[in-house]
Amino acid sequence: MFSVFAYLTKRHDITSEAFQDHYENHHVPLVLSLAPLPRVYKRRYVVRGDAANLESPDLAFDVMTEMVWDDRSGFENWISTLGVPEIAEDEARFLDREKTRAYVVDERVS
Repeated sequence: MFSVFAYLTKRHDITSEAFQDHYENHHVPLVLSLAPLPRVYKRRYVVRGDAANLESPDLAFDVMTEMVWDDRSGFENWISTLGVPEIAEDEARFLDREKTRAYVVDERVS
């Protein structure tokens, strides 16, 4: 398996609700219209202000996106397929793209 976690930050001028709505109802369908669904494509949104969170004031993302493919070539195909102007234009509508971070991860389960 080849896994990537992406940490995405909303634009400062939109609400968390508008960010989530756009991501789920516009961006995800756009992405899936252009590229095949990875084995896993999860979005985990930060719940700000919840007493259970040990939230740091420097928390620099609003959603953690997990994507998993069978192998690196699946990931590379995904990235090359999504390198189109429509994706960049849509991301500019709701993301602070300069703050986007993505990391290949090695998962271990106990």
